[in-house]
Formats: sequence, structure tokens, C-alpha cells
Amino acid sequence: MDFIELAKIVSKERLRKYYRFRWAKFYGGIATADCVGCCLRCIFCWSWDIVCHPKTVGRFYSPEHVASELIKIARKHHGGQMRISGNEPTLNRQHLLELLTHIPSHYRFILETNGILLGMDRTYCRDLGRFPNVHVRLSLKGCNAAEFALLTGMDESWFELQIKALENLLAEGVPCHPAVMVSFSEKGAVAELIENLAAIDPRLADIEEEDLILYPPVEDRLHRAGLM
Repeated sequence: MDFIELAKIVSKERLRKYYRFRWAKFYGGIATADCVGCCLRCIFCWSWDIVCHPKTVGRFYSPEHVASELIKIARKHHGGQMRISGNEPTLNRQHLLELLTHIPSHYRFILETNGILLGMDRTYCRDLGRFPNVHVRLSLKGCNAAEFALLTGMDESWFELQIKALENLLAEGVPCHPAVMVSFSEKGAVAELIENLAAIDPRLADIEEEDLILYPPVEDRLHRAGLM
């Protein structure tokens, strides 16, 4: 399923599908809206059932409603951060940008994304740059194109779009950092990735290494794929 087809399933113009709103412990505590819809099929994904059933999961919400829920959760827990997580938040550009206009600037907004769409279109990064409280956490699926294809089931060329997204974000002045799933990486692959990222910009060499969480369904999928 391509991005356009998926976006039609999880979007209705400015509305976007979400399946829950919650407080999470990550980043020291953060208000979280979990969206529906992702084109990748990461073998280690903790929200696999949501990713695979975008037509039957979640409800449509307006940008105002999502912002209101995030603010309510943040105030309840005296938190200063919020995010969209769960699936891929960039699928509905209009919804995301409108949502950000309703987030007060004193909240830090962490955009967790695979970056594919940001790599395809630099103007998307330019739009995000209008919001000084936005920080992009771009999740690289492996350390190179071969690992990306192995872990996501998608074409290797998409890995280069992830790297291009980091370049676009920096070019548009959007704060960002790469997070990398390294649990399946070959020896030396992490060091090589860091070297390649540093060649683009020294700031990108400070990677966040993602931890693999072996929820039972994740472990079962890894066993069946021969990746344990």
C-alpha cells in the first residue's frame, strides 16, 4: 500500500485517525497521541496490529481536538512535552500543521517520524520550521539500505529518503536527531553510519540508539522471520 492510498484511509481532509491519547514515561514524561497508519512494516514494531488494520482501528479527530487532548494530559501531569506516536504522523500534512498551530509554544513538541515524506519534499520541512517548539526524532530503520529492507520489507532506496530527510530538516533549520534501531545491525555498521552522518553534518553523529522491546508478539514475529 503506497502513501497516497494509505493517507486516504486514515484521513478525511483535515481529520486524522487516532486510536488513543495517553501519558507516557518516555523523554522523562510526555503527553502522547497515538495515530493510525504507517507504510512501513517494521518486523520489530510494537503497534503491529494497528499498522496492519488502518481501516478498522481508531476514530477521526480534528486538529483542535487532538491539541486539546494533548494539552489536557500535559496539564494533568504537569508536563512540558507532547508528541504524536504509534504510527506515522506525517501522513496528513494539513492535519499535522494545523494541529501545531494549536499547541502553545511553551510546550516542546517531539515529532516521531520515519522521515520518508520529509525526504521526498523539502517544503514539508520548511513548513515544520515555522514552529520553534518542534523537534524531530527521525527513526532510521537500520544502519544502511540493506538493513532497512530486511527490517521493513520495503525497497532499499527508501533508506536514502530517510537520510535526505535529515538533510532537509537541517537545511530548513528544524531541530532534529536520528534514532537508530541497532539490535539487528552487523558489526561495524553503527560506526559506519555515524561516520556517514557526520560527513553530512557533525550534529547528526549524536545518534540515539533505540532499544528493542521484546513484547511477546514481537518476539514471535522475530522467531518466525529467523531474526532472533
